[in-house]
Amino acid sequence: MVRSDDFEERSAHLKNLSDEELDEKFWELVEQVVDPLIELAKTHTSPSIERSVLLRMGFDSLTSKALVDKIFDQGLLGKGAGNVVFRFAKLKGMNDYVKAGKLLVKEDHWDEVRSLFDGSGKK
Repeated sequence: MVRSDDFEERSAHLKNLSDEELDEKFWELVEQVVDPLIELAKTHTSPSIERSVLLRMGFDSLTSKALVDKIFDQGLLGKGAGNVVFRFAKLKGMNDYVKAGKLLVKEDHWDEVRSLFDGSGKK
């Protein structure tokens, strides 16, 4: 099987560009590819992503799973598990986010947590 090479034809529009113009064109094309991915990441998450965030905040895996499950049950996963814990800790005047998260797992503070998020999507 012989492959017809059309590189010369496809690259003709780039031949007269300077190195700076090629660099600019490259980054323009990269943005076209990456921008939709960034927008998608802003509006979509998953329990595994949120557990990963909590692990990086210092939670152990069992607490992370329990916390993400509770946040999911409250319909707040889209707000971000780390954000939920951070805002709850701030509300309670706690500097230890892990303690705040464990408090959410053990006790029912979900009315307070839900009140932190007014449904506008801005918080």
